[in-house]
Amino acid sequence: MEDTTTPLLENSCSVIKSNSLENSGDENFTQKVWSESKKLWHIVGPAIFSLLASYSMFVIAQASSGHLGDLELAAMSLASNVILSFDFGFMLGMASALETLCGQAFGAKNYPMLGVYLQRSWVVLFLCSVLMLPMYIFSTPILKLLGQPPEVAELAGIVCLSFIPLHFSFAFQFPLQRFLQSQLKNSVIAWVNFVALIVHLALSWLLVFKQRLGLVAISLILGFSWWVVVFGLFGYTICGACPHSWTGFSFEAFSGLRQFLQLSVSSGVMVCLESWYYQILVVITGNLANSEIAFDALSVSMSINGWENMIPVGFFIGTGVRVANELGAGNGKKAKFATIVSVTQSIILGLFFWLIIVFFHNEIALVFTASKPVLEEVSKLSILLAFTVLLNSVQPILSGVAIGSGWQSYVAYINLGCYYLIGVPLGVLMGWVFKQGVMGIWAGMIFGGTAVQTLILAIITIRCDWEKEAIKASMHVEKWAQISPDA
Repeated sequence: MEDTTTPLLENSCSVIKSNSLENSGDENFTQKVWSESKKLWHIVGPAIFSLLASYSMFVIAQASSGHLGDLELAAMSLASNVILSFDFGFMLGMASALETLCGQAFGAKNYPMLGVYLQRSWVVLFLCSVLMLPMYIFSTPILKLLGQPPEVAELAGIVCLSFIPLHFSFAFQFPLQRFLQSQLKNSVIAWVNFVALIVHLALSWLLVFKQRLGLVAISLILGFSWWVVVFGLFGYTICGACPHSWTGFSFEAFSGLRQFLQLSVSSGVMVCLESWYYQILVVITGNLANSEIAFDALSVSMSINGWENMIPVGFFIGTGVRVANELGAGNGKKAKFATIVSVTQSIILGLFFWLIIVFFHNEIALVFTASKPVLEEVSKLSILLAFTVLLNSVQPILSGVAIGSGWQSYVAYINLGCYYLIGVPLGVLMGWVFKQGVMGIWAGMIFGGTAVQTLILAIITIRCDWEKEAIKASMHVEKWAQISPDA
């Protein structure tokens, strides 16, 4: 281990010294903001484009279902917003462990470990995918148990079975994205997702709108398009584009799996508690009396929120990478500054979209449905949608700081308390006890859960000792390197 750890510590010390000299220069505040913004948007810009392309595939699938009929829209929304979203959130969260490990290792210039971490993530996430498979196979009884309408649950169960290829793509695509993002190789992710989106549009037009093949075709096309991304990123990785971080397949991928699983599960729980939160809102709404119109309207609102939320999620990724890189390099002050710049710019964009939703509340749902009752219900919900968008312009960025700093376990407890011990009970209270329906449920959850969680994360971030976090990150990189004796 001497050959591995000594250069690592020397690199960390030399980077700290060079950063200290850099910080002592005459660069003014405006120049610092511009410099950090360029670094941030080098990650955030392609990340947002990639996320919008990926999410647009889901939106196209849902919009295609909506034009088949209200029942088809409800079934696709239920399958996507409950079963698939639970899976998506957990797998995405588990892959986020790579943002901490690869980001800090890249900042510390310990490049060979990135490929080992990637392969460990594949092993862990694939095994988890196998364990989660019954959720898709038995989705119809699960949805009925959750109180969903029987006819919608039956059709949604068929959709879930055809989502299985998509389900397994998560185990490979998410780690590949985090692996490349930590090395600032972001443009290739954007281009591959763009190609996949074009493929998805072409297949949807040909097989759904021309051949009228229905819901199963819609979901199978979605899975195929995501596998296009997997093979595109995998081909880029192994064909010489990452010579320092990808040195081929290694049996080291099977060492240290217990520790890697612990961090991955912590990351998964942290992220999925956030992503599942609003899906619980969809499930609760499905239990309301005469819920079909309310359910469709809420599903459309959640799709709009999810579409816009790709922007703060892009900042989440960018902030996580920037913070991890700077902490891994031993530069706490730059990690702090990166956080400030990211939060400020995300809030500005959040205010912009808040205004759009407020002023165009009657038109925002037309892409999903032509049903007048659903359009009217979405218009009523638009004010809550606007405030959800505004809150989500801050919360994901603070979660990105937690990912970059390795605070996953700590934040998981915060999410559990705020979302499920405060937000959900308050939403149920306002929806049923005070008989405010879906608006009461949603209002209770965003103001009781999301707002409180955002406030707590903000206080933790403001009080953070960044120099201490930089020291801890250097020790963290060394500890993980020791787990792989041949690294």
